[in-house]
Amino acid sequence: MAQQRTLDSGFWYDTGPDGQRRRAVAVLQAMRVYRTAELSMRRRTRDALAIGENDMTLLRHLLQFQQEGRHASAGELARHLNVSSASMTAMIDRLERSGHVRRERHATDRRSINVVATERTHHEMRDALGDMHSRMLDAVIEMTPDETQAVLEMLARLRTVMDEVHPVSPERIDS
Repeated sequence: MAQQRTLDSGFWYDTGPDGQRRRAVAVLQAMRVYRTAELSMRRRTRDALAIGENDMTLLRHLLQFQQEGRHASAGELARHLNVSSASMTAMIDRLERSGHVRRERHATDRRSINVVATERTHHEMRDALGDMHSRMLDAVIEMTPDETQAVLEMLARLRTVMDEVHPVSPERIDS
């Protein structure tokens, strides 16, 4: 019932009598409910792995890079995650101490150091997220090509909107 009230609520949207607008608001509200559930799942996963949000993001990227056969230096990871090199070094040091990553010399450039997720990390992430990923795939696998295309296009449009959001400066809030 609480979820239905959330979906019926327009929050800041003026739903009015327009059916098309009401459907659009219902989609945005359903996405809000999904994001809340996803954030909660991510928190539970981080707690189970005893790591922070940035650490989890770093490990996800490292695992993706390794799956693609790519190597990642600390500098590349810092740029990818938009953090300072000092923050990245601290993050890698912390994850190295916990046994989640290791530093390795680059195979051809001996001056370069790659950051690599350990086998332990692969197993922990698979154990923590594998079942959920399978269930998510099951939830969407029967979508028709048209439904799939509609969802992909909607998410691309929303991503563009999010990418264009700039923080509000304190001067604009005070005026």
